[in-house]
Amino acid sequence: MTRARLNIFIEPEHAKRLDQIAAHKGVSKSAVIAAALASFLSPDGEDQREAAIAKRLDQLSRQFDRLERDQNVLIETVALYVRYFLTVSIPVPEGQQEAARAQGRARYVQFIEQLARQIQRGRSLVREVHEDIGPAAADPTQADAQSGTDADAMEVPREPA
Repeated sequence: MTRARLNIFIEPEHAKRLDQIAAHKGVSKSAVIAAALASFLSPDGEDQREAAIAKRLDQLSRQFDRLERDQNVLIETVALYVRYFLTVSIPVPEGQQEAARAQGRARYVQFIEQLARQIQRGRSLVREVHEDIGPAAADPTQADAQSGTDADAMEVPREPA
C-alpha cells in the first residue's frame, strides 16, 4: 500500500504534544496522525464521540446525584440538631453566662479536635448514615421509617476537667 506524502503546518503546542504522545506510545508521529485522522474521518467516529460524551455525562450526573444526596443529609442533620438544641436548652441565668461561654469555648475546641480526628481517619459521617440506611436510601418513604442513630457508635464529647 502506498501512502501519500503531506506537508502540513500545525501549532507549536500541537507539535510538542504529538512528539510526547508518539514517544509515550512508542510509535511514529505519522502513525499517531494516521490514527487520529482515521478516527476523525470514520463514519462511526461521530457515534463514538457521542457515546463517550454520553458516558461522561452519565458519570457527572451520578456524581451530582451523590453530592445532592450528601448535601441533603447534611442539611437535615443541621436542622435536626438546631431543633433539638433549641428545644432542650434552657436560658442561662445572667450570673452564670461567663462560665457558660467558657464552657462553650471548651466544647467548641473539643468538637474541632474530634472533627479533625474523624477526617484524619478518613471516616465520613454521611457515608456511615448511608450505610446505616442501606437499601432504604433509594426509597425516601422507607428512609424516614428506618432513620435513627446508633449512639454506641458515636463518640460522645466529655466535659473538660
